[in-house]
Amino acid sequence: MSISLSKGQKIDLTKTNPGLTKVLVGLGWDTNKYDGGKSFDLDSSVFCLNAGGKAPSEKDFIFYNNLQNASGSVVHTGDNLTGEGDGDDEQVKVNLATVPADIEKIAFCITIHEAADRGQNFGQVTNAFVRIVSEDSGAELIRYDLGEDFSVETAIVVGELYRHGGEWKFNAVGSGYKDGLAGLCKDFGLM
Repeated sequence: MSISLSKGQKIDLTKTNPGLTKVLVGLGWDTNKYDGGKSFDLDSSVFCLNAGGKAPSEKDFIFYNNLQNASGSVVHTGDNLTGEGDGDDEQVKVNLATVPADIEKIAFCITIHEAADRGQNFGQVTNAFVRIVSEDSGAELIRYDLGEDFSVETAIVVGELYRHGGEWKFNAVGSGYKDGLAGLCKDFGLM
């Protein structure tokens, strides 16, 4: 049975699901009808962060041009250029057992590609969500629906997996950025 989270809510993942090591993180969204003449391309990206909240290297930034981290423990399954259809628009596979010991947190983000040039923001996006699925059983364990709290933002930290007391937990973050992917890279130590 899936647990629905609210913004800011934290929940045990591995403690309540003993033996869980492989998860699929599904991210999805829809765009409102919009007459700006340019197509929407939303992208999921992942930052593997150390105890200081920074990505140790560029290999710890996983996105459509770098589909996995150096250890292969975090793998982006590919870019969806339209976001059309039901279900997950993009997915990331995480093997919790092989995430390097110096990585304390894995942040999952959604950005709007070329948002400034296209005049687009998350006020034009609906039904954004993140969900955690057991890769072995296919069961959805956690779901966080972001709601419609965003207007001028062009990037969102949706949620994060993090280590606590030898276990993995999930935090429903839902934090928006006005300066898109560049703002995320700066905050996570890559600029």
